[in-house]
Amino acid sequence: MTTPDATARRTLVACAALMVGALTLTSCSGDAKADNKAGGSSSGVEIVISAKDGSAGASINSTGVKVSDGTLTEVKMTESATGAEVAGSVAKDGKSWKPGKRLERGTKYRISATAEGESGKTAKAASTFTTVSTDNSFIGTYTPDGGAEVGVGMPVSFTFDKAITDKKDVESHIEVTSSSGQKVVGHWFGAQRLDFRPKEYWKAGSKVTTKVDLDGVEGANGVYGVQDKTFTFTVGRSQVSTVDADTQTMKVVRDGRTVKTVPISAGSADNSTYNGQMVISEKFRQTRMNGSTVGYGGEYDIADVPNAMRLTTSGTFIHGNYWYDKGNPPFGKQGTSHGCVGLADVQGAGSDTNAKWFFDNSLVGDVVTVKNSPDKTVSPENGLNGWNMAWSAWTAGSAL
Repeated sequence: MTTPDATARRTLVACAALMVGALTLTSCSGDAKADNKAGGSSSGVEIVISAKDGSAGASINSTGVKVSDGTLTEVKMTESATGAEVAGSVAKDGKSWKPGKRLERGTKYRISATAEGESGKTAKAASTFTTVSTDNSFIGTYTPDGGAEVGVGMPVSFTFDKAITDKKDVESHIEVTSSSGQKVVGHWFGAQRLDFRPKEYWKAGSKVTTKVDLDGVEGANGVYGVQDKTFTFTVGRSQVSTVDADTQTMKVVRDGRTVKTVPISAGSADNSTYNGQMVISEKFRQTRMNGSTVGYGGEYDIADVPNAMRLTTSGTFIHGNYWYDKGNPPFGKQGTSHGCVGLADVQGAGSDTNAKWFFDNSLVGDVVTVKNSPDKTVSPENGLNGWNMAWSAWTAGSAL
């Protein structure tokens, strides 16, 4: 999971309620005031700075400048505290200006603008304002990233940084559509997570578009959305792999054809692996696994687990295993893990092993299904695993 416009997980940003101050001028110069009332001039220039002078709660995305009966000749925006200039651009027609990037929340800015009317007269306007505060806004992280290629099981998942009480309003301002024409429905897991998926896995090769219009949407009392974004990702080939805990094997099926059957070692009798459909949510060529972080005390702490892919939030992975008993390899014979699915590997993750092959041939969003384990079925909210919920129950969890 990444944060928007930065790492694998992206932050959802937009604006709070837009406060518009129309600044009307017909004079040749001088800063405008919101209450200026000038009339009778056929060459009047009207500059509108969207954030009213002295206001708080201004948009971090759509704050800008517009002009009618004239063209903008100069716009300058600065952070009041530091004097740092905020870069921006005037539209080709000269009628509007906007910042080059979103503004920071809870920050004081000043905009000054100059425009020229058809008669050659100029007018100026200025506004000093503060953007919506962190306390009065909510953001979210989402997965997958825009532009990503993912497996057929990948839901669109949002996690908000504040509890949402008006779930209907928030959900209604997020639209997920697929080029495949599949119907997509949201489901709330508690007050801060909202996932979207179709009834069946995404169609291979389809494009999924998410439009988020939370600009000014009140998600909770006095807390407004700060997001205005559209992103699209592509669904790759279909790959669903099935782990059979009885036979300790995994069958990899791609586009309906079995491409490989791999011996594995699932959970031991004391630490069995969850049953159910689990979606790969993260991939790590090497990662540390410490049992103390998932309730196993000091039973293990391995700094360089190779070819690891996360299946649940609680710590289930499918990964390479190089520390197995070389005199009695468990793969294809018995479960020996603490609940993960292990494949034969070597330290360093660099050799041609079953674990490396599976890692190299897997996408985030691919499905790994476990069957015949003595454990329970994984909870739908434990990872990106909503496929373990009947469609009727999934749709019942929508606020719409």
